[in-house]
Amino acid sequence: MTTSTGTVAQDTTGRRHAARVLLQQPILTAAQDPETFELVRRHATSLKSMFADRLGYTLVVDTSFVRLTKAPIEGSAPSRPLRRGNGDEFGATAYMYLALVCAALLAPGTEDRVLVSNLVDRIRVDAEEHGIELGDTLSERRHLVSALHTLQEWGVLGESDGDGGHEADVPGEVTLTVDRALLPHLLSGPLHKAAGPAAVLSSPVPEPPTRRLYRRLVENPFVARADLDADALDVLVRDRAELTRLLDEDFGLVLEVRTEGALAYDPDGELTDVPFPGAGTLEQAALLLVSELTDRYETEPGDDLHVDTGTLDAVLGELAATHARTWRRDYVRDVPLLRRDVTSLLARLGLARPFEDGLMLAAPAARYRPTAAERSAT
Repeated sequence: MTTSTGTVAQDTTGRRHAARVLLQQPILTAAQDPETFELVRRHATSLKSMFADRLGYTLVVDTSFVRLTKAPIEGSAPSRPLRRGNGDEFGATAYMYLALVCAALLAPGTEDRVLVSNLVDRIRVDAEEHGIELGDTLSERRHLVSALHTLQEWGVLGESDGDGGHEADVPGEVTLTVDRALLPHLLSGPLHKAAGPAAVLSSPVPEPPTRRLYRRLVENPFVARADLDADALDVLVRDRAELTRLLDEDFGLVLEVRTEGALAYDPDGELTDVPFPGAGTLEQAALLLVSELTDRYETEPGDDLHVDTGTLDAVLGELAATHARTWRRDYVRDVPLLRRDVTSLLARLGLARPFEDGLMLAAPAARYRPTAAERSAT
């Protein structure tokens, strides 16, 4: 009996760990992380069922890769853009290069090993055929490099060791290996069948309120009651105990429900794509801004706080002057830029949203109000 109980506990722990990894890393390859890849394969059946039933996700488990395709995000949800190596968000040009690289790799006749120079030539031919003008500036080359690095991080591309005896092994050239089986799974479905951009970003069929609520709790740092429809709010009240059990069992998350809304947080502080607080300039500025505003303005529990642009710039300007020696120089020199990026970060965290002339600070931001001891120490 002890052995059986221990095995069940190990299986539960292993399945939960695999699910947590997949939330953070929806593309997993055997070459990059063989241990976790095998763990996912071991629990593939239960993971597929759990992700599909509770979140509306699709899990594909192949012989060399695993791909978790998440559901389309809601229109009101903060964006989660791709980021370059320096942390900057992908813009339209970078996404264009990413699409062109993928199209070139999927072209008939493309082999599993390609020269970078041949790939670039293929991209330029494809772009010209579709009326896309490509420049040869340093900026555009950086966008191309960002696209290639992203595909390398996903495991679609890898650098060849050059010992395969292939004709692509040319001295002075970089040869890439291509996982052509994974490429078609980067998107949730074929674009040529979609009616338009909106169709790609929307769910084809209505979903039950339990699934919609569960997904929001897993995906978002905070879910406000005001943002829930009547059916989802009813599920939160009626099935709170069951939601608590499932969130812990599936992902090790703890459900907390308060007057202003609900959140499912990770006690280990690992299950997030936006760590906060953090060490970077934006993270520090956002935390200090929230602390200053929540300390300056007394609000009732559960209330949001509207802060105008003038106040934001004044507070951030003071903070930038105080931390001028350690913060990024472009933010110290350009307070409106700092305000824009801090607002964007707080929106991704669910702590604020842009609102008319300024921002609306959400009630959960009060969690970062400084204590009396912290205030006296400053």
